[in-house]
Amino acid sequence: MDGKISTAAEAGEDAAIPRVHEVHADPKNEPCLDGLRAGAKKPASGKSPARWAYERIILYIRNFEEQLDNAHEIAMGFTGGDAGVLRIEGIGYFDPDIVTFYGSDSTGARTQLIQHVSQLNVMLRALPKPKPDSPPTRIGFRLAADLDEE
Repeated sequence: MDGKISTAAEAGEDAAIPRVHEVHADPKNEPCLDGLRAGAKKPASGKSPARWAYERIILYIRNFEEQLDNAHEIAMGFTGGDAGVLRIEGIGYFDPDIVTFYGSDSTGARTQLIQHVSQLNVMLRALPKPKPDSPPTRIGFRLAADLDEE
């Protein structure tokens, strides 16, 4: 308790705002959660499950990219089967319950993953850039900027 007295409305609003908390074995490897906490200040009420999942995934993508060096870009690993890895080039949602990832696989083929929010399972990975001399592509910052504009 911080000793602060809240009104019933403030208590209700606080209950609707999502929380984020993480603990890691090595404190030096803990990601900076400031971006996640900032994005979690918006109430979840009134959003579809797809929209809510979309917004949180964007925060995780941006946070992950902030930890990458200039030799790596973000990708997403698939679980189950031999689907491989998708280099994330876009993300979207279709209300009320679908999240979509766009990108390319390790051969450069266009790839799209369409997933129901109840089956959502995303593994973010750092992959070497396909063109070592070019600057890394950072989709997370574009996605976060799009959220801020809405």
